Amino acid sequence: MSPQRTGPATARGLLAGLLAVTVAVSGCSETIAGRPVAAPGAGPAEPAFPTPRPSISPPATTSPAQPTAPTSPTVPGGAIPLPPDERGYVFIETKSGQTRCQINEESVGCEAPFTDSPMQDGEHANGVHITASGSVQWVLGNLGAIPTVTIDYATYDAVGWTIDATVDGTRFTNNGTGHGMFVSIEKVDTY
Repeated sequence: MSPQRTGPATARGLLAGLLAVTVAVSGCSETIAGRPVAAPGAGPAEPAFPTPRPSISPPATTSPAQPTAPTSPTVPGGAIPLPPDERGYVFIETKSGQTRCQINEESVGCEAPFTDSPMQDGEHANGVHITASGSVQWVLGNLGAIPTVTIDYATYDAVGWTIDATVDGTRFTNNGTGHGMFVSIEKVDTY
């Protein structure tokens, strides 16, 4: 059996195919630094994926001989600690399931179907963000499939913020500055 010879047209086709594969593979290996920010109407809403959502309920009451010490001088006694993840964030969902928030030492950001939020880029804002210094910003956004912990109606301590969750809404107060916000579907009050 003799080896098959290829003509110039076959060789060019093979070379073009190899170049196309090389370009396709090299295009997949680049990374672009930055943080993605979606503009309003920039595509469909991010899908919701089921994530484990453990509930954190108030601890059983302790006897008077065993008082619970606060984690800092400004944290109410008996506040339930919410430990941060490896990046310093705590993600919560209210008992009603209507409000989700991400908390770190510098700020708290919550998303909810607010009934009276200001307009942002022609749409009602569905997020509010407050810093420890008291700066407030209304935003359009989606926290995505964050690993939230469902909180009960109780008081919690998370990365320097006291969270007081009630049936009427949730109050976030920075333990160092005293700034914060009260968040409910009907209103947001900042202080």
